[in-house]
Amino acid sequence: MLALIADDMRGVDEVISRRLDTGVPLVAQVSRYIISAGGKRLRPALLLLTCGALGYTGSQRFNLAAVVEFIHTATLLHDDVVDVSTLRRGRATANEAFGNPASVLVGDFLYSRAFQMMIDAQDMRVMEVLSDATNIIAEGEVMQLMNMHDASLSEAGYLQVIRSKTAKLFEASARLGAILARSSAEVEQACADYGRALGTAFQVIDDVLDYDGDADEMGKNLGDDLREGKVTLPLIVAMQRGTASQRQAIQTAIETGSVPDMGPIIGIVQSTGALMVAREAAAAEARHAMTAAGRLPKNHFTEGLLQLAAQLLERRS
Repeated sequence: MLALIADDMRGVDEVISRRLDTGVPLVAQVSRYIISAGGKRLRPALLLLTCGALGYTGSQRFNLAAVVEFIHTATLLHDDVVDVSTLRRGRATANEAFGNPASVLVGDFLYSRAFQMMIDAQDMRVMEVLSDATNIIAEGEVMQLMNMHDASLSEAGYLQVIRSKTAKLFEASARLGAILARSSAEVEQACADYGRALGTAFQVIDDVLDYDGDADEMGKNLGDDLREGKVTLPLIVAMQRGTASQRQAIQTAIETGSVPDMGPIIGIVQSTGALMVAREAAAAEARHAMTAAGRLPKNHFTEGLLQLAAQLLERRS
């Protein structure tokens, strides 16, 4: 799937490198530190695949793919400060390496640079989609903050957060491909539906891996979400299915964030079948994404979108 857009991704990397050029050395240093850490680059890839599926080959696909990567990177910088995270993608977070002030301010730089780059598209619809997405992502971050250490969070409340915080940028990335291709409203909606479902599935699987992943492969510590007080779908389901004592153990861990040993909590999550339920929820979202992709023209890029949704469920990191 990625071979389809390998050349395009190199074009995106060139734009990223050029637009990180600044006269302030610390800005470039911190930005390159987190961007060079790797990552899946799913959002730029999604935009490029959508452009390919709809036949758009203009240079703005490189520019806007870099924009969504800058926005995503800015959210990571800010998230790690808020969460007091120390490890991402197998190495120290930017806030751990450079301090909180540098991480916050460089995140601000990336947001503002992204908005500068949006103007290059000379398209108010592009501006509308990206500005709305950025605002909704920020709302999702605040909702998540409000829900910290709240063991009563419902599945609906959890989904509201991840659809704002994570899925919205996936949705915007796919929608932008349709906008660049001057597609019909129906095709644009199909792209948006695909991106939203894919992003939701991605986050649910990410939350599953916090209890069923390999720390070395993931490049972060297992159980970090629980220690930060984040209530995710595996915990919600485990509390619904568990015994009174199991529910109390999870509730105490959520409310206090004190989890010296993740073993008992992981055992509860696994024994209640919560991981299987969460994986099925992700699979349902992936199927929604594939149905949406079926409304697009049939070509190799659309096949790539279908493959991306299918492979998402096999994630182990």
